Amino acid sequence: MRNDPYYVVKGPLLSEESSIQRDAKNHYTFRVDPRANRREIRDAVEKIFNVKVVAVNTMNYQGKLSGRRGRGVPGYRPDWKKAIVTLRKGDAIDLV
Repeated sequence: MRNDPYYVVKGPLLSEESSIQRDAKNHYTFRVDPRANRREIRDAVEKIFNVKVVAVNTMNYQGKLSGRRGRGVPGYRPDWKKAIVTLRKGDAIDLV
């Protein structure tokens, strides 16, 4: 299942900061599977979007405590991972 590129890359993260990075430095931000490593992320992005990846930076985020507002024990949102992918000059991904 981890060989499937759509299992590794969950989707793009679209925010103001990611659009600034995309325009200025050709960096694209994706939400990825927390168990995926940099090599798997690179291969998945190259297969899905048909581009050449130069570098992959990853960040792990811990799930936040979600308030249950008086309904007993509070829950947690799931842990997740973000990947910032740098493409070679001239390559681009049309996300919107």
